[in-house]
Amino acid sequence: MKKPWMADITLLLIAFIWGTTFLIVQQAITSLPPNTFNAVRFTVAALFLLIIQVVLYRHQWREWRGPLFKAGLILGFWLCLGYALQTVGLLYTTPSKAGFITGLSVVLVPLFSLLLMKERVKPAAIVGVILAAVGLYLLTQNQEFSFNLGDMLVFGCAICFAMQIVFTGKYAPHFPALPLAISQLGTVAVMSWIYAFFFEDWSRAFDPQILFMPEVAFGLIITSIFATALAFLAQTALQKQTSSTRVALIFALEPVFAALTSFVFIHEVLNGRQLTGCLMIFVGMILAELPIQEWIRNSRTRKRKANDGSESA
Repeated sequence: MKKPWMADITLLLIAFIWGTTFLIVQQAITSLPPNTFNAVRFTVAALFLLIIQVVLYRHQWREWRGPLFKAGLILGFWLCLGYALQTVGLLYTTPSKAGFITGLSVVLVPLFSLLLMKERVKPAAIVGVILAAVGLYLLTQNQEFSFNLGDMLVFGCAICFAMQIVFTGKYAPHFPALPLAISQLGTVAVMSWIYAFFFEDWSRAFDPQILFMPEVAFGLIITSIFATALAFLAQTALQKQTSSTRVALIFALEPVFAALTSFVFIHEVLNGRQLTGCLMIFVGMILAELPIQEWIRNSRTRKRKANDGSESA
């Protein structure tokens, strides 16, 4: 069976897009509250995909039944909760610590896959994920490690993102990608609007002077269409071709791309510790993908055949 390299490359592109949006979102939320920004972002994304279905995939309307709505609700719940916890957690912790703790989702995915989906995890993959987690630590952590309220909230975000990846692996093979993505993103939009209504100045989302500010308009277009609608559609469609662990490892590159974007656009230079972290992430990915167990099994088979041949001779 051939490895799904095209799926991996596309998922890598998604990680790249997500990594490059950190600066864009940071500039946009200075004028639009974070969860209000998410509400507009996911609303535009869901409507964009809905238009695509109406125009190109009308035959998929029959898929809009109870099981699809249930799957979209579950995926959207974990995704929205993850974004909300991360945003609130950033009020009490530093971005570098939040980046590392969010990256712990990479470690949690195989654990949840084993516990919830009974998905077999290779020992090499476990080692690779641990290396990736240590790499994320070296890349993003620059001060003595301590755990406060913000850190606990962001750790909850890591759990939510890991759960979203695991459940996408569960539901993606059973539903068409487009309707599932629409229902997921629509759930996030509704939940974000509810949060914004109670805890933020949501009326700013309807102020033309704010929406048409260059940084806000550009941020919404890039994040809603490319980083949300097309990205989550691709994730939903392609994750059925690969494992949840591999998806998590690929998405672990997101902070690497974020660091590279910062270097290119704001000339932020990575120090030796951070570069070591980047290298460990790559090594972790490669190690997790090497068919070590298959090599060992084949080697033992060849030795057994060689021994049998020498004994018969």
